Amino acid sequence: MIATPAPRATLTPAEFAAFGLEQVAYLRPVQTTDGISAIGVFSADGRQLATAPSTELAQALVRQNDLEPALVH
Repeated sequence: MIATPAPRATLTPAEFAAFGLEQVAYLRPVQTTDGISAIGVFSADGRQLATAPSTELAQALVRQNDLEPALVH
């Protein structure tokens, strides 16, 4: 007998953008307006929430706000 895959749920673009919004914050390298290298903290929908001078401080900031940090290269 061949198994039939279960139907997949589909998300609207807005639902997809909000996926993980209250669980995850993404960290990636950025340049400040002064040209200094830093780590940007972004929400799941791409909004920049903060900037930190190091990955360690960015991770601490994210965890203090009950989110899980995810590094993006």
